[in-house]
Amino acid sequence: MKVPSLFLPLARFAAAFAVVSCSASAFAQADAAVRLHPWQAAAPRLTAEAYFTNLKDGDQIETPYLVKFGLSGGWGIAPIAQPGRARSGHHHLLVNRDLPLNFKEALPFNEQYIHFGKGQMETVLTLEPGTYTLRMLLADQKHLPHFVFSKPTRITVTRKTGVDPKSLSVKGLSIGLDGATQKNPFRVQFHASALDVAHRAQGIANTGHFRLTATPEGRGAPAVLEFPEGQTEVWLAPPAGNYKLQLDLIDNLNPGKTLIEPALATVRVE
Repeated sequence: MKVPSLFLPLARFAAAFAVVSCSASAFAQADAAVRLHPWQAAAPRLTAEAYFTNLKDGDQIETPYLVKFGLSGGWGIAPIAQPGRARSGHHHLLVNRDLPLNFKEALPFNEQYIHFGKGQMETVLTLEPGTYTLRMLLADQKHLPHFVFSKPTRITVTRKTGVDPKSLSVKGLSIGLDGATQKNPFRVQFHASALDVAHRAQGIANTGHFRLTATPEGRGAPAVLEFPEGQTEVWLAPPAGNYKLQLDLIDNLNPGKTLIEPALATVRVE
């Protein structure tokens, strides 16, 4: 299936970009209270992007297929149940659709615009065999798009198997690293399967936010980095050495409680 290219006039891009800046005075104090750890580094790219973490352009897959979402640029996930701060939203999967021409209109609800308003970070694709163009797009609680999206990802579904889709999404956390050895700065991606992510300040039951603990091997105190505004990745630049990483999902209604067993990983920083 041929998907037409997207050509937006500059004026429309400017208008869409303006939608990104939304008022969130109720969260201003919470934002100000968040302090970056000295090991946190600025992302190499200043632009924000919603993206697939386990799917790339040209992939051939079999369905059902569990596809996972990422979010960069310091943006966070905010379910639609309560307002989120500025620079937040919930994911949408566009199937064989270009970006909307008008970013001031709410996204429709149908099979080509799939909404994840509870704070989900994944979904199971059940597409029939064929070629598809997929795209991620972030939008606010009113489903108005942000200027935060992925590039078109063209995939081919080679066949549809008899696997039960429900069996693919199992509750748990995972840490994404581009290899066991890293040079500063490097990205650490967070993922929650069959669990919902939200801002702590939203106070939504059965949701959580991420906390990453990096413990240096044989020296120094662990670094504890908390992400109460729904962020799902961080760029780090710690001193050289070996580290143990632990990712937790903290209950948004009970800061002393975790919602699931932690994910663990090790990394060597050169």
